[in-house]
Amino acid sequence: MGNDLLSSMHISASGMSAQRTRMDIVAENIANAESTRTSEGGPYRRRQVVFQASPEQQNFSGIFNSTFMKDRLQTVKAAYVAQDPTPFRQVFDPSHPDANEKGIVNLPNVNSVEEMVDMNSAARSFEANVTTMEASKRMFLKSLELLR
Repeated sequence: MGNDLLSSMHISASGMSAQRTRMDIVAENIANAESTRTSEGGPYRRRQVVFQASPEQQNFSGIFNSTFMKDRLQTVKAAYVAQDPTPFRQVFDPSHPDANEKGIVNLPNVNSVEEMVDMNSAARSFEANVTTMEASKRMFLKSLELLR
């Protein structure tokens, strides 16, 4: 039972880590929502975190379960950060220093409202993992009390 509680805490911790990465990338997107020049050249391109499930194999029990049991425990991780391929926003502003010969400026493909919704979703997921971890901790402490 103790190993199951520790596994649930490990799974929650991996979820919190993944959501933290997601919040960092959303914050970067919001901060660069008007950046028309980047070190790569051109406007900032929105970034998205891609999550990946991975089997929990931290200890002997995890390796044993993944080898001999059908239902393996899965953790989540931020596998990589991908660039959003949607086209840039285009606005007419001939006075802008980055405007082309027709007066069109390419702006980042970042929608601040969508980013705020994504940030809220990531925060809620993070909170859900915190709640799960706290519940696991309470169950672990109650189990210890019963053993006294």
